[in-house]
Amino acid sequence: MVNEKEIRWGFIGCGEVTERKSGPAFSKIKGSRVVAVMSRGRDKAHSYAERHHIPRWYTDAQQLIDDPEVNAVYIATPPSSHATYAIMAMKAGKPVYVEKPLASSYMDCQRINRISEQTHVPCFVAYYRRFLPYFQKVKWLVDSGAIGRVINVQIRFAAPPRDLDYNSTNLPWRVQRDIAGGGYFYDLAPHQIDLLQEIFGPIVYAKGYSTNRGGLYQTEDSVSAAFQFADGLPGSGSWCFVAHESARTDRIELIGERGQICFSVFTYDPIALHNSNGRQEISVENPPHVQMPLIQRVVEHIQGIGVCPADSVSATSVNWVVDKILGKI
Repeated sequence: MVNEKEIRWGFIGCGEVTERKSGPAFSKIKGSRVVAVMSRGRDKAHSYAERHHIPRWYTDAQQLIDDPEVNAVYIATPPSSHATYAIMAMKAGKPVYVEKPLASSYMDCQRINRISEQTHVPCFVAYYRRFLPYFQKVKWLVDSGAIGRVINVQIRFAAPPRDLDYNSTNLPWRVQRDIAGGGYFYDLAPHQIDLLQEIFGPIVYAKGYSTNRGGLYQTEDSVSAAFQFADGLPGSGSWCFVAHESARTDRIELIGERGQICFSVFTYDPIALHNSNGRQEISVENPPHVQMPLIQRVVEHIQGIGVCPADSVSATSVNWVVDKILGKI
């Protein structure tokens, strides 16, 4: 379904990500507004609707999807339910915008793509960093030849455990494999991998080693990987989610024949450009609601006045890479 004049969103899920990163953007874009919200918790759904001036709220996803006022659905639940809700919405003829990763497994991503193809209803995925000015600047530097031909890519990420990770009786859903697909790697690495594929094209080979060193939960907390892009460009990555505070790192290094670009993915540290002109730091501001540039494109796509490339097909390749690294496929 495309060419809708006004996009009237229904939210399935109203957790933390919807409060600032995404939720407000839906009503700030011309021709877009939120008309319904759903949460399995009655009090949570009612409170969210009341605080954000949303006219209707539900505790059942099917009721929200069946609401005739809703003509597009935003899915902001943990990954294990993404495929179910996305397929329900597309079968009802309603375009979908899904939080990342697209699903908790590569197989579920394929299911979503099949239904999207059969129904001709689009499914978009919240890889919003592609469209932020900060990362578009990184891509521009690469494309403009600021460091010459890129010959190697390196990801380094380390963070200490979160307070909730120590609560073995009430662990965060992000470290529960049946809900998240894996641990924090499955939650955070997709953003890094999607960005690199946006800059350099598809990753066609990936292999990794994952382990649990901290013993705080069952899923992986340390991962090392090697990967290769279609043109032969090699890359590597290391992730540790039980590091000491002093080891905290959020860094991607693009090594070129004539220099290097270093940038962060989650902290937006100034981009560092190293070449024959010396070292230059580049600060780039992002909008207050970081998903807004992508949501704008999604709305325009559904309205039939633009094309949004952040669809479920492009997002599926990210799950393929992550599942390959973790040995799930």
